[in-house]
Amino acid sequence: MSIQKVLLAKPRGFCAGVDRAIETVELALLRLPGPVYVRREIVHNPHVVNALREKGTKFVEEVEEIPEGATAIFSAHGISPAVREAAATRRLQVIDATCPLVTKVHVEATRYAQAGYTILLVGHAGHDEVIGTTGEAPEAIRLVQTVEEAEQVAVADPDKVAVITQTTLSLDDTAAIIAVLKRRFPALLAPAKQDICYATQNRQNAVKAIAAEAEVILVIGAKNSSNSIRLTEVAEDAGRRAHLINHASEIDPRWLEGARCIGVTSGASAPEHLVQEVVERLKSLGASQVEEWELVREDVNFGLPSELTSSIAKTRV
Repeated sequence: MSIQKVLLAKPRGFCAGVDRAIETVELALLRLPGPVYVRREIVHNPHVVNALREKGTKFVEEVEEIPEGATAIFSAHGISPAVREAAATRRLQVIDATCPLVTKVHVEATRYAQAGYTILLVGHAGHDEVIGTTGEAPEAIRLVQTVEEAEQVAVADPDKVAVITQTTLSLDDTAAIIAVLKRRFPALLAPAKQDICYATQNRQNAVKAIAAEAEVILVIGAKNSSNSIRLTEVAEDAGRRAHLINHASEIDPRWLEGARCIGVTSGASAPEHLVQEVVERLKSLGASQVEEWELVREDVNFGLPSELTSSIAKTRV
């Protein structure tokens, strides 16, 4: 084994939306009458979900599984109006932990739909965020996943077309698709500010930076984490061997053969302790140096959901 150095990308790991979602669940457990239910994974990482489950959180797939009147938290990925209506029918005490940047996309979808536009949503079928966004205007939204689909998608009126994107995609992927849509629909409307979230962009740029030296890049994240998958693709596009892992135990030493420098990053839902466990594993395989490359300093913070803060205030009365 010839490993000498480990390069840690920074920013990496938890973003402000993930921090907010996890803190929301933890505070609800501490301050509100239980039990606390969460619809789907609060964020896409099994380590986070299991840790919250051990503290008493009850995870369910749908709101119909939650007892009437109970406290229900919606995940960071966002939900459709139909889910919100189902929760209201069951008189659930809802706390919405949707990332504010995802909420922004929902607002865009609603605004374009009300104005009579066909909305082209660049994203991946089946992802919780895409399901939630599509639910805002199912009649108006067309999902576009690839450049090929962008070339073929049909709209009712080429002069009334708008585009929105899933927040966790690769910047390069969305750029290619949107370029095709702009060529096909010259009057295409796009949000004033790009939908790709700051954390997604920063983490991708950090991976590109360490790819200048690292021959192999390990991305720590869950297999269903869209932003982690994109980080792996960004590393591969930079010409590096890349592997998506959920834990240090998954590292295959054969991946690292012939490499002197190993890059390490983590998706926006991956806890930092997983990164440190990977570093220790690489040290056991011969790495003697660990360097952190900070590309940009993040100072974004999101306030807690208003439903949570008002519920906590009521418990003090």
